Amino acid sequence: MQKLGFVLFLSVLHIHSISGQDQFIQAIRSSHQGRHQELLKEYTQFCALPNTWNDPEQLRQNAVFIVEMMKKRGISNARTIEANVPGAIPAVYGEILSPGATRTLVFYAHYDGQPVNPAKWAEGLSPFKPQLATAALDKGGKFIDLPTANGPLDDDWRLYGRATADDKAGVFTILNAYDAIRRSGLNPGINLKFFFEGEEERGSTNLGAILATNKDLLKADAWIIVDGPMHASGRKQITFGVRGDVNMNLTVFGAKRPLHSGNYGNWAPNPALKLVHLLASMKDNKGKVLIKGFYDDVVPLSKSERQALVAIPDPAPIMQKELAFAASENPQRSYLESITTLPTLNINGIESANVGRLASNIIPTLATVTLDLRLVKGNDTKRQVQKVIDHVKKQGYYVLDREPTEEERLQHANIAVIRNGEGYNAQRTSMDLPISQAVIKAVRATSAQEIVLMPSAGGSLPLYLFEEVLSVPPITIPVVNYDNNQHGENENLRIGCLWEGIETVAAVMLMKW
Repeated sequence: MQKLGFVLFLSVLHIHSISGQDQFIQAIRSSHQGRHQELLKEYTQFCALPNTWNDPEQLRQNAVFIVEMMKKRGISNARTIEANVPGAIPAVYGEILSPGATRTLVFYAHYDGQPVNPAKWAEGLSPFKPQLATAALDKGGKFIDLPTANGPLDDDWRLYGRATADDKAGVFTILNAYDAIRRSGLNPGINLKFFFEGEEERGSTNLGAILATNKDLLKADAWIIVDGPMHASGRKQITFGVRGDVNMNLTVFGAKRPLHSGNYGNWAPNPALKLVHLLASMKDNKGKVLIKGFYDDVVPLSKSERQALVAIPDPAPIMQKELAFAASENPQRSYLESITTLPTLNINGIESANVGRLASNIIPTLATVTLDLRLVKGNDTKRQVQKVIDHVKKQGYYVLDREPTEEERLQHANIAVIRNGEGYNAQRTSMDLPISQAVIKAVRATSAQEIVLMPSAGGSLPLYLFEEVLSVPPITIPVVNYDNNQHGENENLRIGCLWEGIETVAAVMLMKW
């Protein structure tokens, strides 16, 4: 019977399912549908574990919890793997090896999360006390208790809490996709490996070391990344690339101490004013970056990538209305074109003296900005950072990577201290690869609607490492709602995304190519 079920599944994989109710999906769905209460309870326990990226003890507790979830589902060799670097957070690994299998997929998600400021969360919410609501709170949702009876759950209910969407949902759908296959009596026919990272939110600092140290263990044909939001229409999506990312902190200086704005105004230099002028020189009012060579090394989309982009419904009208702004930064470009084909220069935040009720009539001593540079294929982090530094120098600034000495402050009218973090480059997998086409067929078989094929996401992950270190292509399958507030206050998950994600990931685990 197991073999017959698997043959039936293979026969429908090559047909775009119109109803989404083929025998395979029914088998997977039946295996988890009666367990939604149990699964939601376990997921709530998982999300209740604090997982702030800069707290190693929190992250190790999460790793232990994941290992136990894997063992509970019969996943072999479940354990943590280390980078052998002081202070590094372990990844979690497990595997299901099928006798005679010639193909291997690694399924990736991350279990660390962004820091939280509880004061900014809605009243009644605590970031690590997951709370259920009847809908999104900004759309009239009301808090409800987690159900204890075995009745049905509404797919549109929202679970609020840090990492409910980014990216514990990825971890949970992967593990339960395999569990659904196991409970259905189906045989994957390929080797499945599981890899859950604990350092993604701090830039995957040690991921390269973990991959390099465990090359043989992690040998595979491709990596399937389960992370990020689906299309705003709610349609299932496959993403074939990500932008790179690097941050820069830039500080300009005035006098050594705060000065009375009446006694010294029009005479002492104001660093806040200097900084805004400097930033204004970097970008025009239509979103174009004015820094020399900023776009020069971008690799254009291929023909198939351009065709895929044109076929995607533009989510901008929906999102713009929801986000309440009248015009985009770059009106000459569509939303999709902007996030997939262009590098960005974004101001994450500016800091100088106090404002509002804490404001004083002073000239501040310094002003600082954090710049976020998103990169597309062809850009290099070091080159892109250097372009910004060269631009600052052309504006008449003496640039340092340390605090200026008093002698330097007296010698140079304009000083900028620029420090940048460790970044990573963009990555893009060809849609035309056999593995890419197989994933497309598998996901299509689970959807009643045409799926979205995205050449590159707007967000960033260090996916270039899988190509650079392991020589394998990564492909991303987002499973959470687009309006999940990831990284911000009131992060949430539409719980129906868990069940749909289980079915989507299970289809990929069972595919042939």
